[in-house]
Amino acid sequence: MIIAFSVAPATTATPDAEMADAVSEAVRIVRESGLPNETNAMFTLVEGEWDEVMAVVKAATDAVLAVSPRVSLVLKADIRPGHSDQLHQKVRSVEDRLEGGER
Repeated sequence: MIIAFSVAPATTATPDAEMADAVSEAVRIVRESGLPNETNAMFTLVEGEWDEVMAVVKAATDAVLAVSPRVSLVLKADIRPGHSDQLHQKVRSVEDRLEGGER
């Protein structure tokens, strides 16, 4: 499965706390998980089995909760048992079609 998620403080515990610091810590947790992942301006994507992906999302959310009394979490899942490397394959399929290849 692939999870696309965004986690950020809805507010910070102290006026001088930076949202980017909290988000960076969440991304660090994802990257250190060892699961395939990508981060862009809006979401972080993580690929793996249900329990391992959800554990990473929870740990990333807990990291943000450590600096904020309120957290916003947006989550979207593509659940496709028996498939792997969909993080890259889905993009390759689109790129192939854009280049006039496979249909």
